[in-house]
Amino acid sequence: MTHYNKDSFDRALAEGKLMMVDFWADWCGPCKMLAPVMEALDRQYAGRVTVGKVNVDEEGELAIRYGVMNIPTVIFFKDGKEIDRRVGVMPPNAFTQVLDRNL
Repeated sequence: MTHYNKDSFDRALAEGKLMMVDFWADWCGPCKMLAPVMEALDRQYAGRVTVGKVNVDEEGELAIRYGVMNIPTVIFFKDGKEIDRRVGVMPPNAFTQVLDRNL
């Protein structure tokens, strides 16, 4: 799983692939609960979906750009554009439904 900064995020987004990006912070308890789900989905969708993380404390500009007001927020991108988002800790199928629908 890639940990993005602004530049690496913009490069990945420009590729246009299906992306799932977790906006999180170190101090966020729910973010820590979501981390194993994200890691499992990264493995499950390896080669088909780009899975990454953005630390909102380190990359506040990205959080502002996408209007991330609460964390964790998982944003899905395709063709460089946001196609869906989920806010809070959710079961894996809340994410796989979006991924499968857009593969």
